[in-house]
Order: sequence, then C-alpha cells, then structure tokens
Amino acid sequence: MASLTSPFLDSPQLDLRRRPKLYPKTKAPLQSIKVKATSSSDPLLLKAARGETVSRPPAWMMRQAGRYMQSYKELAIKHPSFRQRSETVDLIVEITLQPWKAFKPDGVILFSDILTPLPAIGVPFDISDSKGPVIHDPVQSEKCIERLRPIDFEKVSFVGESLRILRNEIGKDATLLGFVGAPWTIGTYIVEGGSTKTYQTIKSMCYTAPHILRALLSHLTKAISEYIIYQVNSGAQCIQIFDSWGGQLPPHVWETWSKPYIKQIVSEVKKECPDVPLVLYINGNGGLLERMVDTGVDVIGLDWTVDMADGRRRLGDKIGIQGNVDPALLFSPLPVLTEDIHRVVKAAGPTGHILNLGHGVLVGTPEEAVAHFFDVTRSLRYESLFEGFTLEPELEPVS
Repeated sequence: MASLTSPFLDSPQLDLRRRPKLYPKTKAPLQSIKVKATSSSDPLLLKAARGETVSRPPAWMMRQAGRYMQSYKELAIKHPSFRQRSETVDLIVEITLQPWKAFKPDGVILFSDILTPLPAIGVPFDISDSKGPVIHDPVQSEKCIERLRPIDFEKVSFVGESLRILRNEIGKDATLLGFVGAPWTIGTYIVEGGSTKTYQTIKSMCYTAPHILRALLSHLTKAISEYIIYQVNSGAQCIQIFDSWGGQLPPHVWETWSKPYIKQIVSEVKKECPDVPLVLYINGNGGLLERMVDTGVDVIGLDWTVDMADGRRRLGDKIGIQGNVDPALLFSPLPVLTEDIHRVVKAAGPTGHILNLGHGVLVGTPEEAVAHFFDVTRSLRYESLFEGFTLEPELEPVS
C-alpha cells in the first residue's frame, strides 16, 4: 500500500494553478477556513453535502451494491428476476446492506432502479436479459399522454418500507441515500421504448412534436418531485438525481429540454424538504458544468472524464462536488488506486467534497479494491492533507 503522506502538492500530476487557489498561511489551522460549522451528530456524508466542516471526505460508490459482489451473485442465482430483487422488501434491504456490511461506506444507497416508479404513473415495463428495459407502448402521441396518471404510492410501497428498515439498520453510522432519474433521462426510455444508442426518436420530438414532449416531461417532473419527497419521508437523508442521458444532448438543447425540469424538481422538493441535500449527476457532463450550477442542487457529481481540479475551478467553492475516481482504476495495483484517491481529494479541496467514482462500479471489479478504496478514505485527514493552506474565500465559477 502506498504511503498516505505522499507529497502530492509538489507532484506535476496536480497543478494547483488549475484548482481553487491555495494560499499558505503561517500557523493557520485548517479550522480557520470559513464554512458552515455544526455540532450536529448527523453522519459525515450528510454534513459534507450541506457544506459543513468535516474531518475527511466521506465516500460511497455508485452501484456499490450489485454484480461485482459474490454475495449478490449468490442471491441472484436464487432470485434471477431483477424486478423481483429490486421490488421485494426483504431482498432490497439485504442487497442494499451487502456493501455496508462488507466495506462500511459513508453512504448507503437504496438498491432500486430509476425506472421503478414507471408502473405507478401508468407506464408498465419489463426487463429483458438481452435488451434491458422494454416498454411495449412507448409514449409518442397525445393519446399516449392521456394514459399517464399521478403517481400511485401504493405501487411503490416497497420503496418506502425498505427505506424505513434501512434507516433503522444503519442509524447514524452512515447517510441513507435515495435516488431518482431526471425527467429527460426517464423520458428517453418512455419515448424510445427502452435503451437506445442514438436517442433518435426523442431528439426528433424536440422539433417535430415539442408539445407532446413538454407534456410528458412536465408529468414526469411532478411525479418525480413527489417521489423524492416520498423517499425523504420514508427515511432517505440525501437524494441523487441521475440525468444519465443528459450528456447526450448538446449543451443548448440540455438547457431547453432537461435543465428547466430539474430546476422545477429542486424547487418543489426544497419547499417540503429544505434541509435534504440534492446531488445531480450527469454522465458526460464536462460541457455542462457551469450550466448545472443554478439548477439549485447542493452537490454536482463529476464523471471520470472531467479533471477534478478543473471541475472545482469551473464550479467554484459555493457548491458541493462529488466524484470522480475512474472506475477502471479499481482493476489497477492498489498503490495506483491510493495515489488517485489522494489526487482527487486534494484537487477537490477540504470542504464540500464527497468522494465517489466517476461512474458506477464495473462488473468484475475486485472486492479487495473496493475495500481498499474505503480503507484509504477512512485514513485521510484534511488537517494533514492541507496543512498550512486555506481556500481563497471568494472563489467564483469561471464565466
């Protein structure tokens, strides 16, 4: 294992001119940095997401429960249907807790799927082993819009029950995360009838049937807002919004067809749950970072293709940041993974950072590497990593 005191501040791999400016201050403790302080007993990740002072970066991984874990593979043999695994309370709880018991991450995210609430709004779907999600009646006309209905929480009661059990299981030792898909991303599945590599139909609708697409996205916005509030009321302490396919849009098109609906969701949720942090993750968001800031979310997740130092520089220090170790590095020698964790943490700065991968855990990832990721993170301390340095107090996003 590589030393945790490697002098990365002097490393050519980390150009401090490309990250928030750091100024040496003689005998200045880290605590002198002006951030929100709290004496709360809330878990570490929740504090960091709110911008409060923490001693180290909290960490969790997207897709941290699932196909790379031997315990999950064994369970999946007994229960081969993904829908069953993700819609049965006992199985949801067991799968969600598998990585918690094995690695003790700072965030425990509900084992579910972004399409889970679709039947509750009148859009049934299946999951094919070969094709993934399949929606047999894509929504592409006004008549299809008329079939949509307000979200029926009885049809997603397993989500609420699972969250209540999980919150009780983990207590204050970790933050319980819920999640949803953003309207554009959910809309791509509903319009295309499943997964797509081209997004041809829904992109065409932006120009050939904009009134139908607006009606669909507006309906999804209301349902997703209510679904988030339902998750929070059931025990979720932080919510991640996945606009997984938002990065497939040109930035100016994302501004029209995704951003306004995300902003509306954030606004509605903040009215009911003002203290619950919201995280926005877009795969391929390098061209969207500055545009994501005023969505109103508390934290922006970076994928691994964005340099963390550049991301922090572009976003400023008034918004939280999450990410962004390359998932493929978990197949590398452990000292290499250690070094990259240090690089990312130093580039992100000592406040408002949640360590994560830049995408989900890959199939086949060694569990030893996942354990190492969390072990290294738990050993970090901002006080030693940033000794003698403080963040420039008024760092603004790059215009």
